[in-house]
Amino acid sequence: MDINQLIEIVKKKICVNLNIEQIEIQDKTYLHVKHSTHQKDKFHLKIFIKSKYLQNEKKIETMRKIYKILDQEIKKHIHSIQLKIN
Repeated sequence: MDINQLIEIVKKKICVNLNIEQIEIQDKTYLHVKHSTHQKDKFHLKIFIKSKYLQNEKKIETMRKIYKILDQEIKKHIHSIQLKIN
């Protein structure tokens, strides 16, 4: 899977499963290429979400929800996720 396919899948899954107004996903894999734990087929994503619904929740609860939604992608294609909620 390439990064563009992954980003589209992640966007769709989050939009379908959470009440959000806006989402932006950036590929930050290039920042980690030289790390010893870097895996060629795994990506680092930074996800910006605008959501009044999620703003009222604790960050740990939001992360749990997103990790559950993206379970298969995390197992196969995502090494790390940075999350920013506005």
